Amino acid sequence: MASFVSVPSPHFHLSFRELPPPSSTLYPRRFEVYHRRFSIKCSSSKPEDVIDSAPSLSSSSSSSSTSEVSIDTSTYSWYTGLGGIGMLDTAYLTYLKLTGSDAFCPVGGGGACGDVLNSDYALVFGVPLPVIGFVMYGLVTALSAQLGEGNLPFGISKTNGRFALFAATTSMASASAYFLYILSTKLSGSSCMYCLVSAFLSFSLFFLSLKDVKLQEIQQVVGLQVCLAIIVVASLTASYSTAQAIPSRSGDIELPYYSTEITTSSSPYAVALAKHLNSIGAKMYGAFWCSHCLEQKEMFGREAAKVLNYVECFPEGYKKGIKIYKACSEARIEGFPTWMINGQVLSGEVELAELAEMSGFTLDQANEANQFK
Repeated sequence: MASFVSVPSPHFHLSFRELPPPSSTLYPRRFEVYHRRFSIKCSSSKPEDVIDSAPSLSSSSSSSSTSEVSIDTSTYSWYTGLGGIGMLDTAYLTYLKLTGSDAFCPVGGGGACGDVLNSDYALVFGVPLPVIGFVMYGLVTALSAQLGEGNLPFGISKTNGRFALFAATTSMASASAYFLYILSTKLSGSSCMYCLVSAFLSFSLFFLSLKDVKLQEIQQVVGLQVCLAIIVVASLTASYSTAQAIPSRSGDIELPYYSTEITTSSSPYAVALAKHLNSIGAKMYGAFWCSHCLEQKEMFGREAAKVLNYVECFPEGYKKGIKIYKACSEARIEGFPTWMINGQVLSGEVELAELAEMSGFTLDQANEANQFK
């Protein structure tokens, strides 16, 4: 659109003065402009529109920016709120786990929650699962609060902060999905309201982080999500591969105590090893219904198994209302069988050679046993 110079008439003033010719020669009359004042401006064909449009554009930009900041602040407030609730939930579970107290469970009773907390699946590489959950919820809460204020520590950019938040929530959601699978298969019959609340919070945080992903970041995010899920599931599977879970306690399960029969005979080596383990105070903790405990005894054989310092954790049978034997509870036994040798804990079935090495059973002692035979 062409532009032009407009000269508003109210600002343009002319004064005229007539000059006589210097001679008789006729000249056209001349006029001299001796005073003039111009007020000139450059504009388009609709100058008023341009003047009005500038404030409008600025106002629109400012409004958009304010709206975006408001949305970010609101989203991170949700992160902080949900993370705070998760911290309270896992802090209570951590207290129950470390003190051995019964949980207040309006759904399923305190025993049902205790079944889950006292199972092998409540530990990840020896670390109580609620402690890990508390740390992760704390990380999400702190990180989201910093992102909301736009004041990240150590010079971390907001983009990297968002990716860190997404990585944390993805790990938590993957772990929660795995634990829900465990709860429905390995611990069927048990329920844990606090565990379900934690899973709900983890999934909520994960979906919030997905909402924050931009279109151009989808490829990176999907790759990160798959890698983290694989790492989390593989780590948990490796952690749970060596220990056996305590069966869930419910009204439908009632096992009276019964003695198990060992069918194999003992070798002199096994008898000597069993005597050595007994002499140094090594203990094997087990349960009468545990098939792995029976298989461990079968490794020793009938004669040697009688020499072992074996602690039965359910001498009165297994049913709702009966707690684990006090000696097993004080030793914080989480699965069966569990060996305690010279202050070290071994979970699951252990080969005789490994037991000999852990207990300091020497080759000379084994040779003496063979000579005794």
